[in-house]
Amino acid sequence: MNWIELNDLQQLEQIKEQSKLQPVVIFKHSTRCSISSMAKIRLEQDPLPEGTLFYYLDLIAYRPISGQIAEDFNVYHQSPQILVIKNGECTFNVSHYGISVDKIVAETATINPEPRTEKETLPEN
Repeated sequence: MNWIELNDLQQLEQIKEQSKLQPVVIFKHSTRCSISSMAKIRLEQDPLPEGTLFYYLDLIAYRPISGQIAEDFNVYHQSPQILVIKNGECTFNVSHYGISVDKIVAETATINPEPRTEKETLPEN
């Protein structure tokens, strides 16, 4: 996996511009969370779609960037979280156990007219 590290607020404008040419995926990862670590492992084990840029945000180290992502793309902050950016907007976001390569492949291959969030059910304790 060739992640592009997201470590500067100015990169968000780059992402918006890049997403006009190809889909961009942002993976928000908490290095302190076991669920986030498992999601990262799953992402790194499966083949990801070509023609898509993949950004990695260590949100513990760069928390202000995570907040700006929530504001810029009108999403609720979660971790771990995947955002698909197309034409400068977040067209899909999913978190926790909902993160999968299959969903990323499906979302980057389609054009979504309306931004959406996948609802998921967390297991009961």
